[in-house]
Amino acid sequence: MEYNNGISGMNDIFMLSNAQTRSISPENFTGEKGGGGRCVLEEGTAHGAARELGTGWKVNPYIKIAPKSVFEIAKIDGPGCIQHIWLTPSGMWRDIILRIYWDGQEHPSVEAPVGDFFACGWGEYAQVSSLAVCVNPGSAFNSYWPMPFRKGCRMTLENLSPEEITIYYQVDYCLTDIPEGAAYFHARFRRDNPLAYGTDYTIIDNIKGKGHYVGTYMAWGVNNMGWWGEGEIKFFMDDDKEYPTICGTGTEDYFCGSYCFEDPRVKGKYATYTTPYAGFCQVFESDRFYRSQLRFGMYRWHITDPVRFEKELRVTMQALGWRSGGRYLPLQDDIASVAYWYQTLPTVKFPEFYSRDYLEII
Repeated sequence: MEYNNGISGMNDIFMLSNAQTRSISPENFTGEKGGGGRCVLEEGTAHGAARELGTGWKVNPYIKIAPKSVFEIAKIDGPGCIQHIWLTPSGMWRDIILRIYWDGQEHPSVEAPVGDFFACGWGEYAQVSSLAVCVNPGSAFNSYWPMPFRKGCRMTLENLSPEEITIYYQVDYCLTDIPEGAAYFHARFRRDNPLAYGTDYTIIDNIKGKGHYVGTYMAWGVNNMGWWGEGEIKFFMDDDKEYPTICGTGTEDYFCGSYCFEDPRVKGKYATYTTPYAGFCQVFESDRFYRSQLRFGMYRWHITDPVRFEKELRVTMQALGWRSGGRYLPLQDDIASVAYWYQTLPTVKFPEFYSRDYLEII
C-alpha cells in the first residue's frame, strides 16, 4: 500500500501515513509523546482553579509574557510540517509580534503582529472564514497555512507593551519526511502612515530566491472623503524593472470584489464578505465620537493561482481616490499589510522591525 507523508488535504485525507502527529501548548511545551497535562499543580498558571483537582486537570492552559520580553512558544526538531496554529491573546494585538525561524536561520521568515498575520488588523474582532485563516469568536486566531521544515522550527511571541499579557495557544504539527521541492513559508508586515503623496504602497520587496506568492492582507485607513480604492496592484517578477508582468485593475478588483464593495441592495453601504479565497471582512465606520477615519481590512489568498517567481519579487499597490474634474487623487492614507509567500532558503534578512509607537493604531 502506498503511504503519504501526512500533510493531508481533502483529496488524500483517507490515505494512511507514517507521519507522527504532535502538538505544542502550555500543557505540553515540547510536544513530546505522552507529555501533555503533566504540569504539577504548584507550577501551573491555573493552579488556583485546579487546587482541589490536581495534576491533569487544566493546571497550565495559558502563559504570561512579561512586558517587553520574548517567549519561545515552540521549538521543534525536524523534518516536519506545522499544520495549524491557534492562539488567543490579551492586550493590544499590534503589541504582540509573531516570529518563525526555519532550519536554524538566525533571522525570521515570518514577522508580523498577531492580529495582522491572522487577517484581523486594527485591534478589533471581525469574523474571517477562509481556507488559510479563520478568526472566530471571541478572539480565536487560526492559521492553516502548511509550513514544512527540514532541520527545525522555532516560533516566538514578543510583547512590546509595558503590561503583562496572557496567551492561550496550540501549534499542531507532524514529524514526517519533506519532499525535495517543498519551499518554506514566509510572511512580512509593512506599514506606511501616512503614505507619501504620489508614491505606490509597497506590500513587499527584496524577495530573493525561487518561490511563489500566496496571499495579501491589507488594513487600510482612509484619510480623505470619497472612494479610496481606484489603485492597481502590481507584481514585479524577476527582471521586471519599471513595468510589472501582472497589473490589476483596481483595489477592490484584486480582492475579488467590484464597484467599491458597495452593497447592490442598499446604495451607499459597504457589503462585507468572507470567502475561502478572498474577503472584505472589516469595515469600521466613522460614526462614533472621536472616530474620524473609515478603516477597512481585506484579504486575497493565491491558493489556486500562486504568483511564481524564479529569483525575485516586488509587490506594490497604488492608493488612488478622486478629485475635481474626474481626475485621480493620489492618497496619503494609513496602510498596513502582510505579504505571504513560499520560497527557498536562505532568505534576505528583513529590515529592522517597527517600534511600538510606529505600530500603534491612533
